[in-house]
Amino acid sequence: MTLGTTAAWAKVTPPDGSRETDTDVSADRDGETLSATAGAVVFDRSKNGSGESAGPVTSSAANWTPPACYYAPKYTPEQFQKYVEPTWEAGSTGYEWDAKQRDRYVNGKPYKDFNKDKTGEGYFWDSYVTEGREGDPGALDCTKPVFWVDNGDPPPADIPEAITPEMLAQLAYAEIRVPTTKVELAPDGTTKVNLPTWSWLDTAKFKPVSVTASVPLLDIEATTTAEPVSLKIEPGTKDAETYPASGECKINADGSIGEPYAKGKAGETPPCGVKYLRSSGDASYKLTATVTWKIHWTGTGVNAEQPLPDGEFGAQQDVIVQEIQSINR
Repeated sequence: MTLGTTAAWAKVTPPDGSRETDTDVSADRDGETLSATAGAVVFDRSKNGSGESAGPVTSSAANWTPPACYYAPKYTPEQFQKYVEPTWEAGSTGYEWDAKQRDRYVNGKPYKDFNKDKTGEGYFWDSYVTEGREGDPGALDCTKPVFWVDNGDPPPADIPEAITPEMLAQLAYAEIRVPTTKVELAPDGTTKVNLPTWSWLDTAKFKPVSVTASVPLLDIEATTTAEPVSLKIEPGTKDAETYPASGECKINADGSIGEPYAKGKAGETPPCGVKYLRSSGDASYKLTATVTWKIHWTGTGVNAEQPLPDGEFGAQQDVIVQEIQSINR
């Protein structure tokens, strides 16, 4: 689904010089503005996961990644002129290419004099590369020449990379950070062969997180939310049994997973855990705990939650398994 309806683009906020966070400008030595990123995406990460062990989720969908590039407003007519004319004058791109550019943006094919007669009525849109994705092959997908969009109009339908609320949701997906999945274990760190080891995550550390991405100039936004749904236990050896047998522990009604061990439960089967059948010897087993996060989004022009691929985040921890020592009398 790609949202590009008129409703999603109805509110364009012209620049008034008072919102510096919406615009990142560069200047030449004389202080003249050369370029602007008026339509840059802004992220609100205040409800994101935090802490040294927090990390990004990995999509459970094969070959799915948020966009590495997108189109959004970038230049006013004057800004675009000051950006491209020095390149033409230097002649570094060749006469033929420069001539085509002048025809397109100066000689009326289709824009005349950089569309200066429409100053304040729209922006030239250009490509942006998503931060951190500069080396990705997908960063080269946005090859359309710079184009004009009037305020309130949707971008051309033949440009699928033009920014939409759905794309904002995907970009916010890449900014999601979830807490560590290191589980509580009982016994902790060292256990015995054939002794059930209880594992759990408590609700205080294990709660939904979200990131909002927006383009203030266009007054569009999307909030992507990740909610924990299950924990997968992988013992680190085939000589083990998991509880339940699938190794996947579902989330409880209170948001926790598993059940904390309590005195007197040594003979019980844990709702979430593992039993090792062989000693780890002088080493340890690498238990991997992976949490699956259900991810969805809402945003401008969207009345109901929309799904995104589930995300996964895992961590390893050492478990030493010892033989139970018998005493001969």
